[in-house]
Amino acid sequence: MRQIQDKRLAELLMQLKYTPQQKRYQQLEALDDLVAAIDPEKEYPFEFVHFRITGFHLKRAIEPDGISGRQLLEDLRVFISKLSTHAAPETASLPEAVLTIGALAKDLGVSTKTIDRWRKRGLVARKFVFPDGVKRLGVLQSSMDHFRAAHPTCVCQAGEFRRLSNRQIEEIVLRARAFAAENLSRHQVIGRIAEETGRARETLRYTLINYEAAHPEDAIFDRPAGVVTPSQAARIYEVFKAGKPVEELMKQFDRSRSSIYRIINQRRAAALFARKIRLVPSEEFQDEQTCRAILAEGMDPDTKRTRHGLDSYEMMGEQLLPEYLQVLKEAPVLNGETELKLFRRYNCLKWLALKNRSKIKMTQVSSRLLSESEAFLAEAQGIERRIVEANLRLVVGIASHHAASGAGFAELVSKGNYALIKAVQEYNYTVGFRFGKRASLSIAKEYARVSGKSRELSPTKAASIGTIQRHLRETIDIAAIERARHSLTHVIRNELDAREQHIILYHFGLVGSDVKKQTKTLKQIGEDLDLSKERVRQIELVALQKLRQCLSSKEFELLTH
Repeated sequence: MRQIQDKRLAELLMQLKYTPQQKRYQQLEALDDLVAAIDPEKEYPFEFVHFRITGFHLKRAIEPDGISGRQLLEDLRVFISKLSTHAAPETASLPEAVLTIGALAKDLGVSTKTIDRWRKRGLVARKFVFPDGVKRLGVLQSSMDHFRAAHPTCVCQAGEFRRLSNRQIEEIVLRARAFAAENLSRHQVIGRIAEETGRARETLRYTLINYEAAHPEDAIFDRPAGVVTPSQAARIYEVFKAGKPVEELMKQFDRSRSSIYRIINQRRAAALFARKIRLVPSEEFQDEQTCRAILAEGMDPDTKRTRHGLDSYEMMGEQLLPEYLQVLKEAPVLNGETELKLFRRYNCLKWLALKNRSKIKMTQVSSRLLSESEAFLAEAQGIERRIVEANLRLVVGIASHHAASGAGFAELVSKGNYALIKAVQEYNYTVGFRFGKRASLSIAKEYARVSGKSRELSPTKAASIGTIQRHLRETIDIAAIERARHSLTHVIRNELDAREQHIILYHFGLVGSDVKKQTKTLKQIGEDLDLSKERVRQIELVALQKLRQCLSSKEFELLTH
């Protein structure tokens, strides 16, 4: 196999081989996106490549030399193949089809050498474990669809185009003129000739387009050729999204109804393929009946309601404070049952959208599959927003503690919101722990990266913190929470031994008031008790099992949330 030419990429590959399996899967997905974005004619700095693959900026200076797009594509092809050897998923566990190089060549009617040439032009192939247990090079259906959309002429000509003689071209042109005289559309004419000659539609279409381009004075059809440039297609789609009826688009762009709809659907499909769909897969989603049952479950009407709050939580400024406070006041806290139900449906919807997307062909877009996928993702986005809004209090609470260290409050809230959204997308609802613990950890980690790097807290920002905290307290019955917390503490002291009490009380913040509670990490508790972090975790699990037996579900939920 060809070796990676750029030594920096070769060094990065060696480092990534030792990352966890799940992390390598994410890096391979990032590599797929990177390959699709590379222009062979441009040059790219290594810092850009490193960040797109790992998600992290380089911490040390390196050689400033860039990498040409053509060489980068070649190196990334080898990079993906070698990295996937160490992280090859089973094809049966994936929501879309995977074809071996040989099967793909046979399916498209081309040679394996042609597939290899396509790989050099950006077709992504990597290692998978196929049902027979053998690890082979394969191509995801979505990767092939991406390549087909980017190189339609290349794929069509390679698989279907056969060289025609001048005599054959003349016969095709004569038949086209005869059918066009009957007022048939270009599409209908090509269909008739295809039936008569047995030739592929794409071969006939390109033959007629090339003839008209070479003989503009002797056009066969009144309408322009069916080929639409990317800029024209983008304009049609832009005008359609602005609300212009299809009938007016037909007149404005001199295209048939079917042509307009085909362009619109292809642009919608391209947008769908470009969308990054993050989800936590589950074996239950592979059962079609289970998926139908999940979708049939009644949802809280509040989940589907559009809030009047912020359009995006990732860019918080002082001017958006009133809207942010309004969302904090209105968004109800989720109980454990509702939270589990929402996350289950959220990931199932994304799974179904991804499954549908893998079936969509750019050459003939299925409007049904496209609309279903868009509807699934739209509902999933609504659920994501609902979960985020229900947990914004976490962001405010944790940001308040970190703002005193010098970080700007608006910046902290923005970064905390970003960490919260990412936590929603990555949360594994099957683990049994509440989402709040996972989100709190993600937000705290995000703050650890920015702590002390921003300007000193100004009086205006300090006032913002006080305003938010005051409004937040107004939305919560602190007295009721304190009573419930006192009841919990009483049960804990009666049911657990001294060591277990110390771990539970400090880890879950039951020491101090709700406004200023004291919490400790497992490592800090271990230092208190002269135990390892893992041993503290084991004792905590035993203590939680004891408490589960003697607490009501609501009390246990209050403890672990």
